[in-house]
Amino acid sequence: MDQLGSFKYKTNLEMRFADFDMLGHANNAVYFTYLEIARTKYWKQAVKWDWKKTGVVIAKAELEYITPIFLEDKVHIYVRTSRIGKSSFDLDYLIVKTESNKETVCSKGKTVCVAFDYQTQKATPIPEDEKNKMLQFEQLASS
Repeated sequence: MDQLGSFKYKTNLEMRFADFDMLGHANNAVYFTYLEIARTKYWKQAVKWDWKKTGVVIAKAELEYITPIFLEDKVHIYVRTSRIGKSSFDLDYLIVKTESNKETVCSKGKTVCVAFDYQTQKATPIPEDEKNKMLQFEQLASS
């Protein structure tokens, strides 16, 4: 996964006291919540996904922990669409903290997202409008 320069979307993350364990760092269990927060902001702001037409479910989620996050850290998350298939697409994430105007990567993540029809309870093709918005925003080649 490329580093910061290849990401066009960045959002800040408000740290919650409840996220921290007895060692004073963000507990590993909350990182997937952080990805969810960033992912929904990305879909709302960059892709403008129409939830009334098509849902999204997560088929796979992975995370690499690199360095801990502490309560006073200023944290941001970068999100990008890295692959678009017929009914699924991949999102990559970088969770970073800013120290002395320098961003340090704390974690790298990836989710495989599947367009989902809640009525049929099955995967469905990614709607063309959302697919085109992802392609345009990320400047990806159409597959």
